[in-house]
Amino acid sequence: MDLDTVRTFVAAADTGRFQEAAAELAVTQQAVSKRIAALERGLGVRLFTRTPRGAELTIDGQAFLPHARELLRVAERATASVRTGRRPLRVDIIASRGAASGLMRAFHQAHPDVELDVLMLLDIETAVAAIRSGEIDASFRAVAAPGRPLPEDIESVRVLDEPLQLLTGPAHALAGARSVPLAELAGHRIWMPGIVPGTEWAAYYEDLVAEFGLTIEATGPNFGSDALLDTVADTPALATFMGEHTRLVWPAGHGLRRIPVTGPTPVYPHSLLWHRDNPHPALSTLRAHLAGTTAAPETGGTWAPKWVRPR
Repeated sequence: MDLDTVRTFVAAADTGRFQEAAAELAVTQQAVSKRIAALERGLGVRLFTRTPRGAELTIDGQAFLPHARELLRVAERATASVRTGRRPLRVDIIASRGAASGLMRAFHQAHPDVELDVLMLLDIETAVAAIRSGEIDASFRAVAAPGRPLPEDIESVRVLDEPLQLLTGPAHALAGARSVPLAELAGHRIWMPGIVPGTEWAAYYEDLVAEFGLTIEATGPNFGSDALLDTVADTPALATFMGEHTRLVWPAGHGLRRIPVTGPTPVYPHSLLWHRDNPHPALSTLRAHLAGTTAAPETGGTWAPKWVRPR
């Protein structure tokens, strides 16, 4: 059903005169008559009766009027849902407990007027495709992994370097350390079943292992962070890496330790990705917020893979 004819019908019903409906819609009276006639043919009923006082709705016209109004309201809502600046800003944060989630919570607190949709996509190819199609407006990623440059229409800016910490149980050999040099972790078993081959974080840990001779095991099913914490707490031989900004809560009886890693400190580089032609006004607000609230990386005494883009 053509919305222009429906809109014309509602205008004529409200004004009671085709001439006034034409003036309201900025068309000719003849155009109004043709649209009403086309709508009546399509519905198979008469909608108006011409009288000396103008145009009066027939019984069928009266029955159709509330539905016609609802059609126009639905059309307006549909348009508004994708209209730049009137739909939520859609951002991929990968995981709910990671650093990107914290960055977006801080943004929401600083800009509560910006409506948000937060999504969690697994791999960078899916995220980039969603950015290019307009499904999402931005994504937090570590870019760009070796051999996988970003498309030319995707922009990125490095927004946070997150130090890694060593997480151990109370009986681990390093549990009492206030900090641990990265080189001293060689020979210790670091268990990270959440590493997914082909992801940017898998590439990050592969380079970390290669450069410092570490042993990172990604074996076994990934039952999530709670199961990981339980195992590390109960197994003196195991430890795991965790981002400084990762938010996890564990039972007091676990006695887990978060130990800073130093000399150098491995940092995980978080970048914001977006399409260079994305016009959503809240995207520039998000970028400005991140630029003003995240500290510049401290390159001295830190480590990141060589493929990580400078900030």
